[in-house]
Amino acid sequence: MNDLTEVRKASDRGQVDHGWLKSNHSFSFASYYNPKQVGFSDLLVINDDRVAAGGGFSQHPHRDMEIFSYVLEGALEHKDTLGTGSVIRPGDVQLMSAGTGVAHSEFNASKTEPVHFLQVWIIPAIKGVTPQYQQKNYSVEEKRGKLKLILSTNGEDGSLIINQDARVYAGLFDGTEQALLSLEDERYAYIHVARGSLSINDNQLSEGDGMRIRNARNLRIANGQQAEVLIFDLRPNELPQMK
Repeated sequence: MNDLTEVRKASDRGQVDHGWLKSNHSFSFASYYNPKQVGFSDLLVINDDRVAAGGGFSQHPHRDMEIFSYVLEGALEHKDTLGTGSVIRPGDVQLMSAGTGVAHSEFNASKTEPVHFLQVWIIPAIKGVTPQYQQKNYSVEEKRGKLKLILSTNGEDGSLIINQDARVYAGLFDGTEQALLSLEDERYAYIHVARGSLSINDNQLSEGDGMRIRNARNLRIANGQQAEVLIFDLRPNELPQMK
């Protein structure tokens, strides 16, 4: 079985600058379209967003999508039509299962400092579920030198529950810290380096880089330099498909 990998450099992502928002799109999104970058397995969107002080996204609707936000710096204020209101900060993971429909807004909670966060969309396994909001903090200690499960189908190991056959891990690596993640047969994986640099199976990746991995049994993480990484364990589908 071949271990097929494909690296996407940060500089090749779609870039948007609206003044109040600077965003890099790993996959096609809004005005950015690349026919070779329309998602991977059930992973549809990774937007690397930087929102200026006081800026944000006014209320807008979603349905039948699993959407999670991962804050790297600053604070992001969330409000939705489920009645949820919260501020998420570094270490927090926010998951919104849009299901039959929900509207939300996201604003920089600070009037003086920018906020830097990742917004990720994953295609759900089942359409029309009851909308749900989840949020949890995962400490530095839980991620330092290892991979912490933050999203899963069954809530294993304190992870948030996602409506898809997917597992998402977050980790922090520096210096000699190393980790090994074993995958089941024929699974796909996607790597997104949120900050710093590291190597995955001897492939050197830097901030903003992504990597598709097909049919690898083990992922070896090493050579971190102030690195923060998300790893997606995904079904062996090439492209996202809404049922």
